[in-house]
Amino acid sequence: MLRHVRNAWSGTFWLLISSQAALGAEVNDNRDKLDDDPTKVTTKVGVSWSDTYDMDDSNLSFSGSVALDPAKKLNARVNSDASEWRVGGSWLFPVGIVNFNFGKNEYTNGATQTNYSIGTFVPLSHFGFAPAGFQIFPMAGYTYNTGEITGCSTGNAADCKAPQFADGIPSEYGFSTITTSGSSGYLGAFTLRPLTPELTMIGFAAGSYGSKNEKGENYRGYFGGLGAGYRFDEHSSVNLLTFVMDNNTYLDDPDTRFLISYTWQFQ
Repeated sequence: MLRHVRNAWSGTFWLLISSQAALGAEVNDNRDKLDDDPTKVTTKVGVSWSDTYDMDDSNLSFSGSVALDPAKKLNARVNSDASEWRVGGSWLFPVGIVNFNFGKNEYTNGATQTNYSIGTFVPLSHFGFAPAGFQIFPMAGYTYNTGEITGCSTGNAADCKAPQFADGIPSEYGFSTITTSGSSGYLGAFTLRPLTPELTMIGFAAGSYGSKNEKGENYRGYFGGLGAGYRFDEHSSVNLLTFVMDNNTYLDDPDTRFLISYTWQFQ
């Protein structure tokens, strides 16, 4: 059973910044940042469409951010049937941005997940480090998850083997809905490389590790992707990305997808 994970950027985030040290300093100027800079505080709306390469699991979602001032914004995302959503906020500090989010994911086999996360992006260019024009943003964060998955009610997987069923396995075969919870941390990097004033290369990768799952194994996962963004003018831009995700708790196989998005930026 493939349990797909959506909202690849949901991602996002970390505990590297001291708020006490940041209170008395000036924030970075958003006007000088690229459209896809994760530390940019702006008001914008967007729409995205993603699918697997087998074209069997499409997802349409809508997103938006509202800048409250040059350093703070509110963020939200929801898919077309409201089965998946995320809301949160961001606070920009002199050397990075802190993001707070909570949301819900739903999977093709009926499993659900509610997550709460905190994290940050830190631009190395702030310290004068931008090798060959690459803007690198180390990222790290912490996430707490609760959810429901289909599992073996006896606790012994051998008692519940029913290979003839792909979805909706009836309870008489030993399967039932199991409530699960756990926490994990992640570490990685997000990278931008302007190729022209309009075209920017995008890349990201991260690994995660966390508490034990229902099988008694520590949560392990990764995600990564590549793509490009094109800026039409100061308001509108499009992105094309391909990415892969995998973990040993919510996914049975790696989930490889592509995503196309359009964003309108108000300021």
